[in-house]
Parts: sequence; C-alpha cells; structure tokens
Amino acid sequence: MFNNKTILITGGTGSFGKKYTKTILERYKPKRLIILSRDELKQFEMQQTFNDPCMRYFIGDVRDAERMMQAMRGVDFVIHAAAQKQVPAAEYNPMECIKTNIHGAENVIKAAIANNVDKVIALSTDKAANPINLYGATKLASDKLFVAANNISGDVRTRFAVVRYGNVVGSRGSVVPFFKNLIADGATELPITHAEMTRFWITLQQGVDFVLKNFSRMHGGEIFVPKIPSVQIMDLAEAYAPSVKAKIIGIRPGEKLHEIMCPADDSHLTLEFEDHFVLRPTIIFYHVEYDYTVNNLKEVGTPVDQGYEYNSGSNPHFLNIEEIREFDKQACL
Repeated sequence: MFNNKTILITGGTGSFGKKYTKTILERYKPKRLIILSRDELKQFEMQQTFNDPCMRYFIGDVRDAERMMQAMRGVDFVIHAAAQKQVPAAEYNPMECIKTNIHGAENVIKAAIANNVDKVIALSTDKAANPINLYGATKLASDKLFVAANNISGDVRTRFAVVRYGNVVGSRGSVVPFFKNLIADGATELPITHAEMTRFWITLQQGVDFVLKNFSRMHGGEIFVPKIPSVQIMDLAEAYAPSVKAKIIGIRPGEKLHEIMCPADDSHLTLEFEDHFVLRPTIIFYHVEYDYTVNNLKEVGTPVDQGYEYNSGSNPHFLNIEEIREFDKQACL
C-alpha cells in the first residue's frame, strides 16, 4: 500500500514518528517520507539515524496554514501526530494548546483536501473520551474535526479517520522513563499520584502497526480503538523498582483515576471487532453511506451492549508485574 507513495507525518520527530519511520523504511519502499516538525535540532538528530534517499525533512508548524499547504503537495498519506500533549502544561497554557491541537487540526484538514491527499489518520488519546482536562477537550474537538472532514471533502477523494489509544510505554512524557530516571539517580521514593490509578498500556510498535493497518481498514469517519491491556500504577512501580518505597502525592491537575477509550454515552455507536473497536460517526455523511460493520479488509464487527464502556479500571485484561517487565523489554527493541 505504501510502496512508491508519498507519506507525511506531522510531529514526525517525536517518539511515534521515529518508530513509524523505522517501520516504514524496513517494510516498504516509499517514494518520499516527509518528516514535518518545528524543531530543527530534533530534525538534525533524527537525520543522523534516518537518512534514506526517500527522506525529506520539513521545518514547519501545524499552526501555519500556508506551510501546511506547501508540505502536502503531492502527498498520498498523512499521519497527524503533532500535538501539545502535556496535561499540566495545557492547563496552565490553554490558548497554546488550543492553537496547536484544534487550529492545527483544521489546517491539516484544509491542506489535505486542497492537495487531494488520499487518506489521513489523526492520532488521538484516551483523554479525549469524556475529557476532564483541556488537553483531552482539545483532542476531542480535533477528533470531531477529522470525522466531519469527510463531509467537507465531499467528492474529493480525501478521507479521514482517527486512531485513539492509551499510554505508550517509554514514549516521551510517559511515566516509565520518569521512573527509570529517578531510579538511576538513586531515588529512595517513587511519586505515585493515587494507589488505585490504572492506565491502558501499549508499546510504540503496537501503536504504529495499528495505525498502518487502519489505513487499509478505513472507510472514512471512524475512530479506531485497539484492544489493549491495563496496568495498575502500583504494579508498575513494583515492576520497575521493587525495593523503592512508593510515595502518594495526589492526582495532578486534570488527571483521571481511570481512563476511558469507548464511553458508555457512545455505546450506540460502538462496534466490536476481534482485536479493536470502532466508534462510528455521530453525523450523517451526505455524499456516501458506509457500512461500518464491515471494513475494507472484510473484517466484521458487531454492536456492543447499550451502556458498554471500555475503561482501564474495568478492562478484563490487566498485566501482572512480570508481563509489565516483558512489555518494557519489547518497548526497547
């Protein structure tokens, strides 16, 4: 699907972008692979590892509509990974979060349609489901924009979908490198926000593979949610530092005790497939009617029960301490 195609990833110098680039170069022969980000130092550092002839590095910001128009010329596929993601930073700098996560999403959509891009997948977060913090609220708004973009595009070929998943093991901002740094510095205590906190857990490679597969699955307008395990925060601390005492410090601004990926309020829209869920659009597309129960890979989904919620606290699959350690090994590969 990606051979001899031009692919662009916004926020491409982040953890996801690097793993995505590595995976694409190992599995496919793209015509061009464009890394768009606003940090020239990160681009320079990334070029030392990824310098295939197909690579292109574009300095640019999703807030800049004109630059997005330029970046998407001749592009076939877009992964929108650029975002302001730190929950406390968003709470203290709300307008900056809105400019990147909402206005940036609008610029990506307009540029994709104007340049006749084939397919766009936007990365979302579990925090966008029933959001209680600004980051989650902006990502929910972004999700709505990308779903509605399938109506805006009309007869233009461009189709949009969203991928939503939970905490990524080892990514920048994850609790794992934070814990590891504390342990390496000889910390005698690990700060834990709440003893009962749970999170969904996924490796970068699993996230990349899920996104790649959904380019083949998508009709347009779906929110794809993988079935992934949960972890207890206390088990996480035990897995990484069994001899270090946990110190309860309280939930941070805008933080949840448990995360949700398929809200109960959306259960009438939710389809369950073998290894993932799909949230169908809340709106009707006037130019086309898709049967979301069967995707383009001919996988069949069934409606969930009314009131069903995919919640990290009630998830039937929790990792034990040994499995958490194994996940960490896989994340380091």
